[in-house]
Amino acid sequence: MSTTFRSRITARLGRTYLARIQRHGIGSSTIKLLPEELLMLLRRDGLDPVRRVASTRAIAPVSRVSLPFGMDAWVVTGYEESKAVLGSAEGFSTDFANLAGNAGIAAEQSPGGLGFSDPPVHTRLRRILTPEFTMRRLRRLAPRIEAIVEERLDAMEAAGGPVDLVHEFALPVPSLTICELLGVPYADRNDFQQLAMDRFDLFGGTTAPFGAMSASLDYFREVVRAQRRNPGDGLLGMIVREHGDSVDDKELAGLADGVLTGGFETTASTIALGSLVLLQNEEVLDRLRTDDTMTAPFVEEVLRYLSAVQMAFPRFAREDIEIAGVVIPRGDMVLCSLSGANRDPAYVSDDGGFDPHRATPSSHLAFGHGIHRCIGAELARMELRVAYPALARRFPGMRLAVPPQELGFRKLSIVYGIESLPVYLS
Repeated sequence: MSTTFRSRITARLGRTYLARIQRHGIGSSTIKLLPEELLMLLRRDGLDPVRRVASTRAIAPVSRVSLPFGMDAWVVTGYEESKAVLGSAEGFSTDFANLAGNAGIAAEQSPGGLGFSDPPVHTRLRRILTPEFTMRRLRRLAPRIEAIVEERLDAMEAAGGPVDLVHEFALPVPSLTICELLGVPYADRNDFQQLAMDRFDLFGGTTAPFGAMSASLDYFREVVRAQRRNPGDGLLGMIVREHGDSVDDKELAGLADGVLTGGFETTASTIALGSLVLLQNEEVLDRLRTDDTMTAPFVEEVLRYLSAVQMAFPRFAREDIEIAGVVIPRGDMVLCSLSGANRDPAYVSDDGGFDPHRATPSSHLAFGHGIHRCIGAELARMELRVAYPALARRFPGMRLAVPPQELGFRKLSIVYGIESLPVYLS
């Protein structure tokens, strides 16, 4: 059998396999077909990456993973190696067309926005958004973020008894903040939350996240049309006023959808998981309540330690490219483990455990790196720097309402999280 014919057969089998996943979802039988070298990027042991990530990184920080039917991908678990991939827009593409072509998904299902585009499209769109995410522009949200946090703390205090920090605090804070930022009704927050979370549901079938994207984009197109008629003071209204028809409705809806996706679930998970870290570190909880200088380093260490976004957007090699002595062939998919990179001993000089005194303030990869680094990073920091100390000051006697072993974490997810965090507030 010739090499060309064999390649055609394996490609056809691969497409059949992916189509099967799309129809039936990633159930237990499908998971058994996926290599652990890939699944390990989406698993955790409590708050820590599974041990296999560290052992893989020690042997080969850039390693090939053989997927079913002869398809290949590359897993990157090292810090410097991940920076090299994420920082090379010339060497790697994130264009949705690559993902569509490899997974049999229609290119028309592209959500647009920054995450699935390459320069020059990415450059133009990011130039439009960047001014809206400068600290000068974001400061206008600071009083509202503080008010949102206090409103949630008031509601929790009034509820009495055990309170679920995930649903009563971690989810509403970024949801309300994004509504303020974009200028859309908070009354739609429940739909926002569901649509955002559906993006990361690997058990609903590989097309489920794209269905959520479609529903979200439909909603934002309606919002955009309303903003065209009467621009508000939020981000969408500002873009309409400053850029007019140079940004069409589809692009603007895609940008808004990207802000929702990137800023809601990730921040909510970090708030919840960071609250658990506080509950496990009473001394840090006390210091955060009384020492304002503790807030910023605590937030940066929590971002690094938790790395809620476990894996970066897939990259595809534009040409044969060498990373850490390994040649990645043109067209191959590359998956960078952000949680693995942020625990790399070559970066943190130890096992990467939680250390609020660590001197690596902002060099972590929790927000990614390069041109696709999260544009909302400073907004997320603002929310975290308000939420944690406010929570610590309001409820100094806060403690878990269930044994730690009863806490439920996501078992397989791009964005790691905890299902619920019941606490006694005093």
